[in-house]
Amino acid sequence: MGGATRNEKKRRQEAAERRLAAAGIKPGKTKAAKDRVPMIMVAVVVVIAVLVGGGIWLSQLGASTGAVTTKAASASGPVVTVGDGPVVIDVYEDFLCPQCERFEQRYGAQLTTALDKGQITVRYHAIAILDNLTSPAGYSTRAANAALCSVPAGIFPAFHKKLFDNQPSERSAGLTDDQLIAFGTELKAPADFATCVRGGTHSASVKTETDAAAGTPALTTNGTFGTPTVAVKGAKIDLNDTNWLTTAIGG
Repeated sequence: MGGATRNEKKRRQEAAERRLAAAGIKPGKTKAAKDRVPMIMVAVVVVIAVLVGGGIWLSQLGASTGAVTTKAASASGPVVTVGDGPVVIDVYEDFLCPQCERFEQRYGAQLTTALDKGQITVRYHAIAILDNLTSPAGYSTRAANAALCSVPAGIFPAFHKKLFDNQPSERSAGLTDDQLIAFGTELKAPADFATCVRGGTHSASVKTETDAAAGTPALTTNGTFGTPTVAVKGAKIDLNDTNWLTTAIGG
């Protein structure tokens, strides 16, 4: 029995060594291989921690850049004024314009910070130069009208952000009036907001402002007006200069 037991143990050991050899592990290295297991586990834990930490950081970054100003908005015709700082910045934008959406993504948080610090006043001009790029035509005007309707509703900064966060693509149908009204409802707009949106209350003034901007030489390049256009003290800013806002505040 003892001899048979020893032979069985030997056969098991030889079989185990053959399996290790097939896996590329020499029998003498089995302890080292075992020792690598905890090290691999530690590495995996570290990688997971980095990924999770990075995800939390990105989430926090998104939350911070997603904030809107606490300053109240007022409107005079098609121009919405936000803030009370000494540096006046005029922003001309079309809510269908992809470059305007990129402008908001890049500079929206900086503008919010400067507004809340009382450094700037921003005047948003409701522009509709891309009406023909939706089917049916007219989304740019409808969105600009809705933005102006959001001012007396007390929700302009958040509504302005929501329009760009949910920007439809060119050549699409654009957002419907019902969708625009739903955004306002989410932001606790009163009932007359819907009436203003559906009635196109500010559509005529949007066209007037669009024509006026396009006819202002200081806002054009080679005679052509486009969006976004940003002006400080009436002078058009070169948006290729990523430090334009810092320069404007410092100047």
